[in-house]
Amino acid sequence: MEVVDGAMQAVDGAIDNAKNAMDNAIHRIKKEVKLQKMKSDSMCRLKTAHNWQEVKEKVEDPDAPSYFWRAHTVTVLLVLICCLVYTALIENPVEDSTYNAKRGFVAALFFWVTLGMTIMPDGPFLRPHPALWRFTFAFGVFYELLLIYILFQTPVDARKLLKYIDGDLGEPIPEKDYGGNCRLYDGDNEDPWHNIKDKVDIFMVAHLAGYWCKTIIFRDWWLTTVISIMFEFLEYSLEHQLPNFSECWWDHWILDVVICNGGGTILGVYTLRWLSMKTYYWRGLYEIPTYRGKIKRFFGQFSPHGWIEFTWNPLSSYERWIAIVCITIGFLITELNTFYLKFVLWIPPNHILNPVRLLFILLWGAVSLRETFQLLDDPNCDKLGRQSWVMIAIVVTELLICIKFGWSTITKPLPRHIALWWVLGAGLLLLYTVVKFYLLKPYYIPRPEKENIRMGSPINTPTKHKGLPGEVGEDGPDAGEDNSEQAGDKNSLSQAGLFTNQLREDKKDL
Repeated sequence: MEVVDGAMQAVDGAIDNAKNAMDNAIHRIKKEVKLQKMKSDSMCRLKTAHNWQEVKEKVEDPDAPSYFWRAHTVTVLLVLICCLVYTALIENPVEDSTYNAKRGFVAALFFWVTLGMTIMPDGPFLRPHPALWRFTFAFGVFYELLLIYILFQTPVDARKLLKYIDGDLGEPIPEKDYGGNCRLYDGDNEDPWHNIKDKVDIFMVAHLAGYWCKTIIFRDWWLTTVISIMFEFLEYSLEHQLPNFSECWWDHWILDVVICNGGGTILGVYTLRWLSMKTYYWRGLYEIPTYRGKIKRFFGQFSPHGWIEFTWNPLSSYERWIAIVCITIGFLITELNTFYLKFVLWIPPNHILNPVRLLFILLWGAVSLRETFQLLDDPNCDKLGRQSWVMIAIVVTELLICIKFGWSTITKPLPRHIALWWVLGAGLLLLYTVVKFYLLKPYYIPRPEKENIRMGSPINTPTKHKGLPGEVGEDGPDAGEDNSEQAGDKNSLSQAGLFTNQLREDKKDL
């Protein structure tokens, strides 16, 4: 009996040791599975470039004087009502329909913009004041409504409408051709450098300033350079439609791309570095004791309240790649609209309407890119921003006006060799997209297949178990092994259920 008892104790000890070893093995496997899942999730998850939760918490400027940050809704309403009462009851009417139409139009615009500055929600920018960005958004809505109205007119009527703004508008304008004699040094002329002097004008400064601003709103020199080069190719391709696009080779690549656009991009890069390294600490104007500090703080109000570096990462995902391509195409269409609108509406290049439009396009574009970047980068942002929505509508409506009013010009076919080059470029872009994001599939990890793996005895493992302590199976504690044919039906269980069944079977085998 002592021998039997000793053998039983040895068997019980071996069973306990095997049970402990199996529990430890299962624990290690579960830990390794969890670790690998965490690694897989970290590889598949696109890390954001900025802490957006911190940005959301900074919704106001607490150091600014409170008076200038109040809405003043009642005050603005009373002032607008007083203006309307004065016009309706006190002012003497003028018997001039044109004069009254202009005044009524300006008054309606003023009322709408003031309303927008007062009650519209704030945008992503705080400086110099949120009211400025509410004003630009309200004016953008008005501009889109005006474009829609013009779209429903004929070209002749649309040009007549511009005469209400300036009587000199609505007249045919000659298109200037910058091509012709492309010699850098023309010895046959009295002034051998006349070709270069003719090309150097105020528009070079506009080009440089424009690309400095584009680099700042894109916050990326690479995208700005791509847009600069692509637009020169567009000018080459469309010079048969607009003579204004006809330029000499050195005007395209030296004056425009290298000097003007490249110089503006370099200035923008240095500005971005300064803004990114700057310490953003603000004190209230009335808390600064010295006049010099007050003046410095006043001008500092026109600088950003904080700074976010745009990490576009166009190759990090298919969605970002398509977004960057669409942004680039959208900006190229916006620049083309500038030239085609002047052509179809007969607006001289040096008219004030052109820089005013470009200024608002710049402001709208800055807000739109900020909203677009947050849409791509912030995992909690799932909708297009207000300004981006209006901006896209403006660009599309302008394009439709150019197509409708300049149909005979727009429909001029591209020369065969130019069309072939564009088809080749589009094909290469499509091929690269397919190879990069479909065949190679960056950051793609396939989901593990559900395999019917048992961690217990490899043979004669029962499909039923007697249950753990405190648990009774569906067939009771005396269920046998005669239901092995139903084992295959349970392979469709979830991983959690499969793991639980395996654990139960392992314990029964022990």
